[in-house]
Amino acid sequence: MQHAQIIVEGIVQGVGFRPTIYRLAKHHKLKGYVKNLGNVVEIVVAGKKSNIKNFLKSIEEEKPPLCKIFNIDVKYYDAPLKFDDFKIVKSSKKFYGSSIIPADIATCKDCLEEIDNPKDRRYNYPFTSCTNCGPRFTIIKSLPYDRERTSMDEFPLCDKCLKEYEDPEDRRYHAETTCCPTCGPKVFLWGLDVDDPIKETAKLLDEGYIVAIKGIGGAHIACDATDEDVVKKLRKRLNRPSQPFACMSKDIDTIKKFAIVNENEKETLLSKSRPIVVLKKKEDCAIANSVSPGLHTIGVMLPYSGLHHILFKYLKKEAYVMTSANKPGMPMLIKNRDIIKKLNGIADYFLLHDRKIINRCDDSVIRFRGGKKAFLRRSRGYAPEPYDFSKYCENKNILALGPELDVTFALVKNGKCYVSQHIGNVNNYDVLKFLKSAINRFLSMIKIDSLDVVACDLHPQFLTTKLAQELSQKYSCKLLKVQHHHAHAASLAFDANVDEYICITADGVGYGSDGTVWGGEILHFKGKNFKRMASLIPQKMPGGDLCTYYPARMLLSILKNVYDDEELVDIMDDYKKYFPHGKKEIEIVIKQLNKDFNVNITTSTGRILDSIAVALHICSRRTYEGECAMKLESAAYYGNDGLEITKEIYKTDNRYVLDTSLMLRDVIELLKKGEKRRDIAFAAQKALAEGLAELSVLSAEKAKVDIIGGSGGVFINEAITKTVKEYVENQGYKFVQHENSCPGDGSISLGQAFISCL
Repeated sequence: MQHAQIIVEGIVQGVGFRPTIYRLAKHHKLKGYVKNLGNVVEIVVAGKKSNIKNFLKSIEEEKPPLCKIFNIDVKYYDAPLKFDDFKIVKSSKKFYGSSIIPADIATCKDCLEEIDNPKDRRYNYPFTSCTNCGPRFTIIKSLPYDRERTSMDEFPLCDKCLKEYEDPEDRRYHAETTCCPTCGPKVFLWGLDVDDPIKETAKLLDEGYIVAIKGIGGAHIACDATDEDVVKKLRKRLNRPSQPFACMSKDIDTIKKFAIVNENEKETLLSKSRPIVVLKKKEDCAIANSVSPGLHTIGVMLPYSGLHHILFKYLKKEAYVMTSANKPGMPMLIKNRDIIKKLNGIADYFLLHDRKIINRCDDSVIRFRGGKKAFLRRSRGYAPEPYDFSKYCENKNILALGPELDVTFALVKNGKCYVSQHIGNVNNYDVLKFLKSAINRFLSMIKIDSLDVVACDLHPQFLTTKLAQELSQKYSCKLLKVQHHHAHAASLAFDANVDEYICITADGVGYGSDGTVWGGEILHFKGKNFKRMASLIPQKMPGGDLCTYYPARMLLSILKNVYDDEELVDIMDDYKKYFPHGKKEIEIVIKQLNKDFNVNITTSTGRILDSIAVALHICSRRTYEGECAMKLESAAYYGNDGLEITKEIYKTDNRYVLDTSLMLRDVIELLKKGEKRRDIAFAAQKALAEGLAELSVLSAEKAKVDIIGGSGGVFINEAITKTVKEYVENQGYKFVQHENSCPGDGSISLGQAFISCL
């Protein structure tokens, strides 16, 4: 008789793994037990060695659909038979291995059938779930993942649910979120006494009311997305003049009525993670223009909770705004009292429930560029599923805090890198507070009580940098400051599995090694080291960050390099309304530039895109991050190729540079000639992309490398990404881009953590 101890590491909790092991062990005539051991599963079996080997093979082949196995460790030993059966035993408090915190999962087909069946006891019950679906990360207090360590501990199971929960043959065996109308959470319309709160909510939405809806990872604000007046009303109440809203529709066929959906997008929309997917609008789109004003795209998702599915049984319109219920810059709301208090005057009604959200988690956002997926935001449905760092780092505990905007943080332990859910912009006290609490919760869940490295951005004034300094002192560990674009390049290097390459890092802002503002850089990435090979030409930013909010200031500065002051005043007269103080401000800014007073230096690609947008009267002021560049992309989407924009490259300070002042001069001159704005937008965007690509090829030739990649927020732009890719590949180089991480700042923490491991 052979015995074996089997330790399985991976996503093996909350996914029906133990009942599967129970059934497989019975099938292979083995005795013993299976139990959670911290965050791994321990299996001890006794039987014929051939049966054990067949059992091991079947674990890989027949594991549950949501299970991911990272490692199986098997130890054989001879011992007397101690077991008379195979059992599932209670979880151990002993902690072994790395913590794998399961992500939230959309309601499965079996549960949806029960919700739709009038004869089932879970008919129209919004919290229906099983081992194959439902909330995970958002309800977890601590590990191992058992009901008593989740927010479901407040809902003792009724006799019928308990029977399912304790039956290894049932798909609800140890389904920690399982419940029913008798014993589970309740949904209610706050302040209203109605028999069917969800049905009443649908009626209110179709009547044009705005409703706050508490979901899995936070609250949404919902309204009819086909009603221009109600969407405008929501914008006014939220003080979000033009930031695009996400929508939710009943099914794929409905989405296809107003958006173009390819196979990759369809597959992602229907995936268990149910992210928001950015789609192209159809020309006859019935969705209100105010949902994504000035854009050719719209973010759409499908229902992912029982509540959503029931709601759409009664809703009548094609789509409904389903945007995060928080004021700009503030964390997502998760507590009932906060939802009611902070959304007072914004929402007309509140559809709430009494299950606590432990970990807030925004919706993930994905966009396809040339058939390649990229995360705009990696959060619900994906976070905090780890990246595999075992090739680079097995024994270090690392915390990486990211930048200041679109922050995530990353924790490394035992060769796994756990990147948090979306945290937000940490230039706000409430978001900083959220960041600190989320870090503490992760440290506790992953059982990290010491750190070897705390990594952060190079910028000395970022609140994340200051927090990193505090934490490095607290844990008496190394503080590693990582240049922003080096971290971008590192995140892509990890994603694409390359050790050395040329990376085009193009975004809005990043603190450079020379103290200036970078954002249009060509870096030679080589692990812990990088070399700046080329860039856009440095431009002056009069008033610093004012240029990011009022891009006409940046346009004026760029054009000052190619026009004298008198010509410049004449040209800028067409843009005086874009300056808060009109023509007088134009004159002051010119004097400011002449004296180099309160002027920053930047090579930012984002500032160039903003300037093109304002030059073409496409966007006059930034009201949300990336607004001008996004509206420029949408204008260019409808443009035709044929116009020429100057792409002059020369060498200065021992690096190649692209002259962006000449590009903006050409934009102005083409506009004077009466060319169509969308055609100029197409030409300018294309010229900038080709200029960056040419810089990267020149740098690759010099560095003698054959791989080029693109990272930074600019590579969310589909047209720029495709243009760079085509140019690079036509020159004989391999092009790599983000697929399982964010081109933008959401993966800076991943890059910082990666560099810390090298």
